[in-house]
Amino acid sequence: MAEAFASRFAAVRGTLGPLVWGLDPSQAVLEAWGLGDTDDDLDRFVDIVLEAAVGTVGLVKPQSAFYERHGWRGIRALGRLLAEARASGLLVILDAKRGDVGSTNDAYAEAYLGAGAALPVDALTVHPYLGLGAMGAFVARAHASGSCLLVVTRSSNPEGRAIQGALEPSGRSVEDALLAEIGRLNTTLAPGRIGPIGAVVGPTLVQPGLDLVGAQGLFLAPGVGAQGATPTDVARVFAACPDRVMPSASRALLDGGPDVSRLRDTAAALAAEFRQVLAAGPPPGPAHTLEPPLPRPQPHGEIRV
Repeated sequence: MAEAFASRFAAVRGTLGPLVWGLDPSQAVLEAWGLGDTDDDLDRFVDIVLEAAVGTVGLVKPQSAFYERHGWRGIRALGRLLAEARASGLLVILDAKRGDVGSTNDAYAEAYLGAGAALPVDALTVHPYLGLGAMGAFVARAHASGSCLLVVTRSSNPEGRAIQGALEPSGRSVEDALLAEIGRLNTTLAPGRIGPIGAVVGPTLVQPGLDLVGAQGLFLAPGVGAQGATPTDVARVFAACPDRVMPSASRALLDGGPDVSRLRDTAAALAAEFRQVLAAGPPPGPAHTLEPPLPRPQPHGEIRV
């Protein structure tokens, strides 16, 4: 069996830190760099970010949609980015948020995970709201290939609270139930170790608290920088398991482009800050909350996860 993603993450975390660099070529980013929004400009973006990222961070996270909008040429550029990044030693998280049922999930899993994948990656984000139990193909291929599934559990946008914080008849929230189910899967697949199923948990909300340790998995923490979260917020939310968090930033790091040296310096500085604050332990001060604060939902009909 291939080396587990958790072990590979621990290795790059020890050398370059836990920062995940979001490589998202939006039209706004390309134009701010003095490029156009064409297929050739997308290829130029890929060349620049690869040069900047290798040796600066240990993980990158392209958002698939920004490549897909360019059609088949965009998929070609994404495929080249994935292949060259992995060949250079970077761990690649593809932010695609896939998730369906039956043979469709089988096809998604075959596309991204394990032997024979057309666009092989080290980790993949997925949506659980057709049921985590429907993701058997994702789970099996991730486990067999040493990859990681990152299940959207508590997102960094306030609109997600109505669903993610909704209560089951038992009084437990959807996000709590997801983490508990992830923990059961990881205990079965990797007893006594960090398992292949992780969660996406935004650092923009501390309360209500979640049992992060019990999930026995890794955590992708989006929302750093442009979405308002800080390294201190990340340290506070993941105080119980700082060695399991993968904080992600995109726009805040890409602002330095297209100059490769500036991109490297910006990313290296943020990576160093994360290493420092996560090693220092939980910071003092009040919990950061979404603005405006949203009320805790009341129980309603059963939600299956």
